[in-house]
Amino acid sequence: MAALYPVPFTRLVSRMWRELDQSASVFDLPAARFFRGAPSRDLSVPFHEHRAGTPLGPAAGPHSQLAQNLALAFLAGGRIFELKTVQINDELVIPRPCIDAATVGYNVEWSQELTLEQSLEEYVKGSMLIEMLVAGGALGPGPVDTRTVFDMSVGYDLSGIKSPRVHTFIRGMMDATRIVDRLRREIPAVHARFRDLDYTTRLSDTLTLSTFHGCPPDEIERIVDYLLHEHGLHCVVKLNPTLLGPTEARRIFHDALGYEDRIPDDAFEKDTRWEQAVAFVERLGHTAARLGRGFGVKFSNTLIVENHRSFFPTTERVMYLSGKPLHVLAMSLVRRFRDTFGDRFPISFSAGIDRANFADAVSLGLVPVTVCTDLLRAGGYARTRHYFEGIAERMAACGAATVDDFVVLGRGQAAKSLSALEAKGVVGGDTAAAARGALAAKSNLRAAVGDLAYARWVGQARVDNTRDYVDALLGDPRYASAANQKPPPKVGTKLWLFDCLTCDKCIPVCPNDANFTYALPRIDIPVVKLRPRPEGGFVREELAPLHLEKKHQIANFADLCNDCGNCDVFCPEDGGPYVVKPRFYGSLAAFAGSTTPDGFFLARDGVRETVHARFHGEGYRVTLAGDAAEFSGPGFDVRFTASSPEETLAGRVDPDAVVDLTYFRIIEWLRRGILDAAHVHYVNTT
Repeated sequence: MAALYPVPFTRLVSRMWRELDQSASVFDLPAARFFRGAPSRDLSVPFHEHRAGTPLGPAAGPHSQLAQNLALAFLAGGRIFELKTVQINDELVIPRPCIDAATVGYNVEWSQELTLEQSLEEYVKGSMLIEMLVAGGALGPGPVDTRTVFDMSVGYDLSGIKSPRVHTFIRGMMDATRIVDRLRREIPAVHARFRDLDYTTRLSDTLTLSTFHGCPPDEIERIVDYLLHEHGLHCVVKLNPTLLGPTEARRIFHDALGYEDRIPDDAFEKDTRWEQAVAFVERLGHTAARLGRGFGVKFSNTLIVENHRSFFPTTERVMYLSGKPLHVLAMSLVRRFRDTFGDRFPISFSAGIDRANFADAVSLGLVPVTVCTDLLRAGGYARTRHYFEGIAERMAACGAATVDDFVVLGRGQAAKSLSALEAKGVVGGDTAAAARGALAAKSNLRAAVGDLAYARWVGQARVDNTRDYVDALLGDPRYASAANQKPPPKVGTKLWLFDCLTCDKCIPVCPNDANFTYALPRIDIPVVKLRPRPEGGFVREELAPLHLEKKHQIANFADLCNDCGNCDVFCPEDGGPYVVKPRFYGSLAAFAGSTTPDGFFLARDGVRETVHARFHGEGYRVTLAGDAAEFSGPGFDVRFTASSPEETLAGRVDPDAVVDLTYFRIIEWLRRGILDAAHVHYVNTT
């Protein structure tokens, strides 16, 4: 299986600032796509006892696992980070490929791919990178609300969560002083100004419990009770779309939306039922209030369906659906929950969020609104730019200056919500009159009615807006199966090691920034093979040269590639960039431990540069010091002058070996291109 090797902190820092200075981008996200605030609009929202600069963030998944994921999400406008779920079983074997976002979104990946200790360090590294970006002025001179919240996530059973290692992880998130102090010493001297920043050490005191599919309701309640009492955490419980029950879930999914994926019967039999969820939410809400902690729910987890796709290994019986159909299912649960509880409990949301519905989700008062599937599509993290453009336009159109104003005004329900409060006797006549006057005059609503009445108005609007929005969802054709069956186009050509369409789509769709560009000089590489003669010397065989004509090339940094397959989905050619393109490793250990047939590792020692390579599973090594070259491979270990290898070759060659100089020239040519400082990536950053 592909293993993730987190990038050392010193290299992350060096790469981040060098790239920003040299290329006006960070981890391949152009600075022009950084979120720099919404002029005249306050997008900040409360989350438990904290306040975040926007309601947006990455969902717990592939965009919140590694440090650079978090930095990218922050630069794209994320401010509430649902960190990747961790569990005691941190040596999982994840099927490969594991993500298919070609249409609505499917995956077979469901937990962290790092150890607990690595996950903790990655989250600390990500937090420190974000604070460096803020202190270093990466977002520019304008006023940008950079307040962030890290929301940790654990699963999936009480015994695992009580285990010493998970306990240490949680405590480490609540006090990361030791790791912060060690990492600040690793900041390169050229960036020493960041060593003395007052970095956050209490990374998180909030937690979203990932219940996954089939977690018993009594177990859920015991886990949250433990987290509230033992760790003093504000808690959110993630709930599953199967709460709708088989009849309603299938009515929406199959009959109304037209999807054919089969939801297995045991998905409902093993999961929490609605009445069970209502009961434990009520009890846990009282417990949290008594302890002075926040408590809420999240809709929704993915929908479990039977695996019928050839993209995933046939060993996988089920897969997990996300995207547009999940949006309708999860929003239906939001409505049912608010019909039951009103606005008593905060709701976080993650299901099919995109540019067209982000503002709608915010108008319902959902916090946070997190996203995963849409960020896996062409453009990647940069897609959030349109989210913020859309909500700014909607807020301007209704005259909302804050998110609470947008909740009251954004869906045209303000007067209806006010009347509902009057009917309940919650708002009196004078206050209601003042509110209607402020509405007519488009003046400050909070100032007109006072903080308490305004908070009640916002709460009622959340409920009314939810009903209004969900009523229209089932009739919206953009969520129906017919509108979501067209995969990204393929052109019918095969991907090769070098030269492709170089559309660069594979770069932003990788959540880990594993794919990158580099430049190579156009060249014809001679295909020359030398076979030893019994009497001495070599028989020379020359074939047609390799003609490489494109300067712009694509490669893969294997340490950050988990073979998820998403770049293959969006590549117009066949083969998959993560499989075919040159794979570079960050260490000799990672190169040696890889099970992939091809790959490269480049090491420098003073003037000596060594490239370890595999072609079709065969190992080669090239060492260069000026024009002096050493070249070893299957059955040979030779040295020569790089500019004239055939004339100067000497060393050991087994009788049945072949010295294929083609590989030497490819390696040497590739080395020059990768080390070219004009392109910034992990391989040429130390």
